[in-house]
Formats: sequence, C-alpha cells, structure tokens
Amino acid sequence: MAEFGRLLTAMITPMHADGEINYAQARTLAKALVASGNDGLVIGGTTGEAPAMSNDEKLRLFGEIKEAVGSGVAVVAGTTDNNHRNSVELTKEAERLGVDGILCTVPAYNKPQQEGLIQHFKVLAGSTSLPCMLYNVPSRAALNMEVETTLQLAEIDNIVGVKEASSDAVQITKIIDKAPDGFRVWSGNDDETFPVMCMGGYGVVSVAGHLVAGQIKTMMHLILDSEIERAAKEHRRLLPLFKALFWVTSPVPVKFAINRIGIDVGPTRLPLVPAEEAFIAKFNEILDHYQLDLASEI
Repeated sequence: MAEFGRLLTAMITPMHADGEINYAQARTLAKALVASGNDGLVIGGTTGEAPAMSNDEKLRLFGEIKEAVGSGVAVVAGTTDNNHRNSVELTKEAERLGVDGILCTVPAYNKPQQEGLIQHFKVLAGSTSLPCMLYNVPSRAALNMEVETTLQLAEIDNIVGVKEASSDAVQITKIIDKAPDGFRVWSGNDDETFPVMCMGGYGVVSVAGHLVAGQIKTMMHLILDSEIERAAKEHRRLLPLFKALFWVTSPVPVKFAINRIGIDVGPTRLPLVPAEEAFIAKFNEILDHYQLDLASEI
C-alpha cells in the first residue's frame, strides 16, 4: 500500500464536451500529475466534482486511476457524502478496487452534532481496513468538526490524519499538539500550506498541485530543511496563484487553467458553469506570471 505522502492533489475529473467523463484523459492526467511532483492523488473529492457524479462513475474512476499510476502512488478515494449508508457501501467497493486510502468528508447539508460525526466516522473506519483521512471543510459543510471530535477520532487505528480546511490556526495548532504520535495534519488550502507546515503540519491536499506541484514541493523541502525565509519567499511568490484558483467556485478556475495549457479536460458539470469573461481576463494575467509544471508532462 502506497504512503499518502506530503503533497497530494485533489484531482479534477476530465469531461468530454457533452459532460460525460473522459476516462482516458483522466488516466493521462493522473500520470502527468505524478510526473510533475505529486506524491498521491485524491479522486472523487470536491475538486473532482463528486457531488455531480454517480456511484458507478466514481468507482470506475477509482479503478482507472489506480491502474494508471500503479502501486507506488497513493490513490485516496472520496467515497463519503451526506448519505451514511451509501458512504459505507462505496467505501467497501473502493477497497475492493485496490485504492490506498479513504477520504472521509464531514457531511454537507445534514449538519450533524459532533457526536453524530464521531459515530458516522467510526462506522466508516470500521467498514474498511484502509487508512482513512478525515476532511474538515466548514465552508462547504456549514459545520466545523471541533478539535475534541478530531482528537477522539484520531484514537481509531486506521484514521491516520485530517485534511484541515477550517482556516482556524488555533484549532489546527491544537490538533497538531494533542493528537497521537503519527497522526498527520494536511492543510486543506494551498494558501495555508506554509503556516500549517511551519506549525508542525505534514503537508497539503492541493488544488494548485495540478499546475505547480514541483514548486510547492520546493517550498515544502525548504520548510523541512528549516530554510524558513526562503520557504516564505516561495510561499509569497505562489500566493497570488493560490488565491486566484478560488476567485470563483473550484474547480472552475483550475479546469480553465489546464484547458488553457492545451490539455483538454473539458467543462464542469452543472450546476457549475464556465467562468465569465471578466474573471478570465484577470485570471490569465495571473497565469502568465508562472511557469506551469504540468505543461511539460503531457
């Protein structure tokens, strides 16, 4: 089983013009993302438009990507949504397909109590032998998974870490300080990778890793080598791109950027729509300032 690694990219899902999934291009893109510096891939997450995909589509995508990248690269499957029973069944099916881990996302819309989160994730973790990464994303779930909830779940053997996208530095610091040894904290936001890793976090689940994985890796290595001033300089250089990728709802910007390179990943599915011209003009100005790692890999 592949180690998750420090830099995982939450991969977009390539589509044909009619909105059907382009599985061949997904395989090609996955291999290019690994070649450009990513340690692993999260498939079927928010960036992959999971809420707009069927179970059959997700399962086929998990299998196709794992086969494409091979045994040495972690494929973490986004099997969870706000339907508990469906999440359990999809998790079991994903394990049978050979993925390396499960992304366990705080359910959106239901707004469960903290005890509900604990019970939900305990059952999910108990349904698989795979390592599980929790995902706290209050901006999309309308609910924050509190520190004590995360710490209680961290005691479960196969819950190995959390993707923390709360943007709450105090909360993230408490998790890093109090979690059991070996429990890892990945930043859930590219623009927070630098501070989270400087506080003792492990890495990032990235969107920008589609475009500048090698450059993010450089920043990470500088942090790990205690070259903090140089790492901070890299962070500041990359920050405009990190921010621009969320000027409108993700994955609209990153899909635009990849298409702009000349790699056809198609449109987003409804209810997401293409960016407006005003955004495109501003976004192109940002993209022009960067050498994009992915461009040389396909």
